[in-house]
Amino acid sequence: MFVSERMSTDLITIGPDFTIAEVKNKMSKNSIRHLPVVGREGELVGIVTDRDLRDAMPSTLLKKSNYEETVAKIMNYLVSDIMTRDPITIYGYFTIQDALLVIQKKKVGALPVIDEQGQLIGLLSTRDLLTAFVNVMGINEPGSLLCILVHDKPGQLKKIVDIVARENISMGSILTAKSWDGEKRAIFPYLFTNNVINVKKRLLEIGFELIDPMNWYLDQISKKND
Repeated sequence: MFVSERMSTDLITIGPDFTIAEVKNKMSKNSIRHLPVVGREGELVGIVTDRDLRDAMPSTLLKKSNYEETVAKIMNYLVSDIMTRDPITIYGYFTIQDALLVIQKKKVGALPVIDEQGQLIGLLSTRDLLTAFVNVMGINEPGSLLCILVHDKPGQLKKIVDIVARENISMGSILTAKSWDGEKRAIFPYLFTNNVINVKKRLLEIGFELIDPMNWYLDQISKKND
């Protein structure tokens, strides 16, 4: 899945000569947290976030009169004074996986999407990514998530898929994660049914271990922090 399929294209943008007051009002009015800043030719020159606005505000420890006076002055500053210049960007042909890794590594909440000429064509936020993965995993439909611990060797995933297929159950997705002990792998199939008794029974019969997905996650976090 490509970024161009999931990015927001109905963008609200601002110019670098907008005041902080205008930016704050636009964010509040449109319930958004990221505003791309573009030049006269539509080229991306920066991005401003709600965090930038908060960082620009004075401390609430100031006396009320001093605080209000300082805020009034700050509101007249330009967005170019607080925006992030030359922000991290991606292209529309990037995959969703690429974008997720960039967001995780750079610790940003949104990525402007540009074309080869540097023109802004979209914005991909963490909200867009979550929506994409919900659709990919199929968890927007009712079903059951199983957690199966298997030995980390070839052929294990096929056994699970075969059992689910024999029960005539549709599968939304399968995720895998290595267990922290290095010898087992956790497999998480999402099944489009709440009746998983027979599937569980057959999995146990061939020697797989079933545990509650949340308990598995909490257990791994605990081991990681030890």
